[in-house]
Amino acid sequence: QVQLVESGGGLVQAGGSLRLSCAASGRIFRINTMGWYRQAAGKQRELVAGITAGGSTNYADSVKGRFTISRDNAKNTVYLQMNSLKPEDTAVYYCYAEVLTTAFARNAFWGQGTQVAVSS
Repeated sequence: QVQLVESGGGLVQAGGSLRLSCAASGRIFRINTMGWYRQAAGKQRELVAGITAGGSTNYADSVKGRFTISRDNAKNTVYLQMNSLKPEDTAVYYCYAEVLTTAFARNAFWGQGTQVAVSS
């Protein structure tokens, strides 16, 4: 199967920066879209940012201009650079990837989540 391992979360003061990483491994034929969701306490999981294999990106309005998503296809890794962090960015951040495990089998995989906490 496929595993997604996240790193880079932590506690930071408002206005600070963090960089999340997520590396995919396992039975991978090709990875299509990769990206990040987040879930704050008592709220639904929401899309933060996504990036296609070709590099096209999309962002939630709440993070535009502050967060940047990128990926290294050779390493099957996606990154999320988070700048100008706000307390409302506090959440568990989940990496996801749409992976073809064969030429015809496509599934979505999720990481275990990494906590981001922003203090005011």
